[in-house]
Amino acid sequence: MIEVKDLVKQYGDKLAVDHISFSVQDGEILGFLGPNGAGKTTTMNIITGYLSSTAGTVTVDGCEILEDPMGAKKKIGYLPEQPPLYLDMTVKAYLDFVFDLKKVTLPKAAHIKEVCNLVKISNVYNRVIKNLSKGYRQRVGLAQALLGNPPLLILDEPTVGLDPKQIIEIRNLIKSLGKRHTVILSSHVLPEVQATCDRIIVINKGKLVADDTTENLSKSLSGEHRLVARIEGKEQAIYSTLKSIDGMLAVTKMGEKEPGVYEFIIEADPDMDIRRPVFRALAKADCPLLMMHNAELTLEDIFLQLTDDKAQPNLLSKKAKAAPASKGADNKKESSEPESKADAPEKEKGEAEANDEDGGEN
Repeated sequence: MIEVKDLVKQYGDKLAVDHISFSVQDGEILGFLGPNGAGKTTTMNIITGYLSSTAGTVTVDGCEILEDPMGAKKKIGYLPEQPPLYLDMTVKAYLDFVFDLKKVTLPKAAHIKEVCNLVKISNVYNRVIKNLSKGYRQRVGLAQALLGNPPLLILDEPTVGLDPKQIIEIRNLIKSLGKRHTVILSSHVLPEVQATCDRIIVINKGKLVADDTTENLSKSLSGEHRLVARIEGKEQAIYSTLKSIDGMLAVTKMGEKEPGVYEFIIEADPDMDIRRPVFRALAKADCPLLMMHNAELTLEDIFLQLTDDKAQPNLLSKKAKAAPASKGADNKKESSEPESKADAPEKEKGEAEANDEDGGEN
């Protein structure tokens, strides 16, 4: 569906996007993560055609974004962080306008009604947009992205301003949309990304630093040699037994979790599987092993490690590393980035990435 090859965006001597390459398959939900100023929104704006790249190519369903911009844009539904709304219009008038602007060929009334029901804005259909809460404005923005049933949806912070119940509804909606659309989702709400996306891409300082599933990234960063064990017995006796096992590098006490049951984080030599020696040693010491599992990282832990300026790991999947255009992903230097936003369907407006506004129901 999408192929990004060796993408570069430069503002003078500032490198905002540094030779990024990745692809997204049909029906895939891709999480696009990075700290503020990392190049996420710039990359999405290049994919959607709002910005031109300094170098590299973006192909959407066979249409190269610069060679055939109209063909590519017809295949894209885009929700910027700040929804592109005309506040003095009613929801009905706005969606009618966007429907005509996109030159959608579907039956107008039936299609708009279907989209409104999908994002749950039918009850505000005749209201003026400026009188809506921020949550409802976000829904109207999502509705305009869905008009025309584009095969690709690009959603930048789609749940900003929504309450917890609405966030769950939008999350479920995005997952259902993934059955019929390809979705690129950018969000700072990491549990939302983890619950929704099939694959994660992380960029930092304009460079691609990770491209894989959450599970594989967790294993790569934590390693199979780091385990959590819950053991019954006397804490010091368990600790001494674990420390005495050949190949054990570190044992960390995590305290009493149940009466007489203690939890430990154990780290062994990466070249050995420590699980069987642990079982045998604890059985010999008469300390029942009640639970043991890999110390998997949450997406928040993964994100913090990947965007740590001191560590700078690079965890691209084998597929991503093998891509012909991904060789330049480690070579350039970048500082802060001017992020560009689309504030209305026919004009661009530069905005910072984290510019939230408060809306209220009037």
